[in-house]
Amino acid sequence: MRKLNFLYLLPALAILSCSKDSVTELEKTEQQLTGKEEITANVEVAYPEDFGIVSEVYFAGQKMAVEEIDGEFVYQGDIIFTADMLNSKDVKLVYEKGEEPSQQKSVGRTSSRWTNNTVYFSVDNNLPDKNRVYDAVQHWEANSSLDFIESSSQSNYIYFTSGSGCSSFVGMVGGKQNITLASGCTTGNTIHEIGHAIGLWHEQSRVDRDSHIKIQFENIQSGREHNFKTYEESGFDGQEFTSNLDFGSIMMYGPYSFSSNGLPTIVKVDGSLYSTQRTALSSGDKVGVNIMYPDNGGGTTTPEPTYINGEYYTISGLTVLRYNDGWYYYSRYGWRTVELKSGYWFYV
Repeated sequence: MRKLNFLYLLPALAILSCSKDSVTELEKTEQQLTGKEEITANVEVAYPEDFGIVSEVYFAGQKMAVEEIDGEFVYQGDIIFTADMLNSKDVKLVYEKGEEPSQQKSVGRTSSRWTNNTVYFSVDNNLPDKNRVYDAVQHWEANSSLDFIESSSQSNYIYFTSGSGCSSFVGMVGGKQNITLASGCTTGNTIHEIGHAIGLWHEQSRVDRDSHIKIQFENIQSGREHNFKTYEESGFDGQEFTSNLDFGSIMMYGPYSFSSNGLPTIVKVDGSLYSTQRTALSSGDKVGVNIMYPDNGGGTTTPEPTYINGEYYTISGLTVLRYNDGWYYYSRYGWRTVELKSGYWFYV
């Protein structure tokens, strides 16, 4: 299962069908899909009926493709950014030694991990079927070391509210952050979106995914191909907490995601189909989450993160490589050693 090591992100940076009326919980059989189904089959999406303009923006010093809809920027269907989280051009993230960092609001000053393994949340009084939220929260608590506390008085919390589809930010982004749930978003879809909110990404975008699946680009709806890039192709990298792609992960796209013609967009390497599920966290999901949020034995502080040599991390808005217990950044001039001071990166 893939979890990018985003420890300090921008103030915020799938999968079954979700529309205003219905969400399919299991994969479609091989049949022609029509209408909205052909857009969203087997995928949580923020705006199932809308198409936006695709543009390339910068996040954490990396270029990525997003779809602009209704003032928000959508990544891979259900991951949400707002305009102040992104930049239209590359921005300065590393300063020369002795240089004074810009005092303007910059990228990546908020931790993406929820502190002390505690996630605060609130539920919109007008949200239909609130039980799907409480059931999903209970499932996460039963299968991880995370505690979920219902409170809107905290500075950082998740707000479950109605929307046109299923969507979430990734990680703790700071302040009030929405998880939107259309009436058709099920308990399983809610578990999936909570996964994003605590820092999980989509399973099929693992760097090693081509060893397990084939992307049928000819069947993907025009303009939605960017949703199928690996994180490496999008400029990110990170640690895989499991050795193989997990077809059972609740964060896995379905085989008909964003199909334009009713044919599968994702198949196994042998060409066969697979089943997706939105019932529960898989064993791989549990392993990954509990590495991200280890049980601290009831302590009051979150354990210090362990950095693995040879792995990439995004810290304070910059994607860096851990090597020989130091940090390296690939700049326009090649690899350079960097160090983090008071939340800002400097060349050594």
